[in-house]
Amino acid sequence: MPPLSLAEPSGRYLCLAEREELAVLKAQGLGVRAIARCLQRDPGTVSRELRRNAATRGHTPEYRASVAQWKAEAAARRPKPAKLVSNPRLKEYVQERLSGQLQRPDGTVAAGPLTTWTGLNKPRRADRRWASAWSPQQISARLVVDFPDDEGMRISHEAIYQALFIEGRGALKRELVACLRTGRALRKPRERSRNKPQGHVTAEVVISERPAEAEDRAVPGHWEGDLIIGLNRSAIGTVVERTSRYLLLVHLPRLEGYGLVAPVKNGPALAGYGAVAMNTALQAAVASMPSDLLRSLTWDRGKELAAHAQFTIATGMAVYFADPHSPWQRGTNENTNGLLRQYFPKGTDLSRWNRDDLLAVQTAINSRPRQVLGWKTPAEVLDERLQSLQQAGVATTG
Repeated sequence: MPPLSLAEPSGRYLCLAEREELAVLKAQGLGVRAIARCLQRDPGTVSRELRRNAATRGHTPEYRASVAQWKAEAAARRPKPAKLVSNPRLKEYVQERLSGQLQRPDGTVAAGPLTTWTGLNKPRRADRRWASAWSPQQISARLVVDFPDDEGMRISHEAIYQALFIEGRGALKRELVACLRTGRALRKPRERSRNKPQGHVTAEVVISERPAEAEDRAVPGHWEGDLIIGLNRSAIGTVVERTSRYLLLVHLPRLEGYGLVAPVKNGPALAGYGAVAMNTALQAAVASMPSDLLRSLTWDRGKELAAHAQFTIATGMAVYFADPHSPWQRGTNENTNGLLRQYFPKGTDLSRWNRDDLLAVQTAINSRPRQVLGWKTPAEVLDERLQSLQQAGVATTG
């Protein structure tokens, strides 16, 4: 950034004359909004000026025009050393959470696919690097949680983005943008039908029949699910708990004979996510959860869950289907599928990954802090919910 001079302000910044008038009005006892009207400035500008540039040598802050002008000029001097350059400990923390390696349940590293950095935006249908991949906002907010008493361990998410995107800022290598969920090397500006019973979706399982308690997320145990599809009819099942955003990945391996036996009309789906195979795999996935957390499952209209009645009988988990062309009715699941595309991009073969690889990705997603959870992780929130349910059960039986 070029040096900024306040000697001849452009009108965007307060000049010395305005600061002198501000000091006089402040001494007369006027409030922030009254001063702003006199100066024809926004009240926020006046409020920030009084907070940032007041003289602090005395016991109480006092606004003086000369001191305020000196502090403003000092703050405007450029170039400034980037915080990640001058604080190696902070840089290590940020880099580890951006690019840390995934681990399988046995502690070994899940390296993921081999990739190369091209310096371009993420390829839409190609492998991407596997990393812990916390977002800059997650890192910035989690620093306050992990270092509550260390003011030196603070950085805004904007400063992290600038270290990644802006050439010459140093500290972080631009290759680390590949660890961002979007994978963009450049910044990008912001830019139904009724649910009718049909086929395997009967009148009892449309989303309008779902209990009202599932809507407000107050009661844990209501899940949303869908498939993410890859190359050559490969797929992975995703199931997300609405309250905690806890994720379960469903391994859907190929069935014996896939690619060797000609497909048979009305025969078994050898790709691994036919109704029977999906039912079996989904039961195995939710079996790891306590029965108190198996209340309902909201699924897309896909026929892979045509055997939902058998699934409900086996697990006690009611199944409901969203309206056609209404992904927002499973917004938690859709958001999570977007996160998963960092590890399983479109146009790649998802059948390459075994159950342990899926568990490594599942653990990475469940151990990331989320803004919607107050910067707690889904695993932490689910554990709290389980403890509250157990305590409620003990109180009831007692």
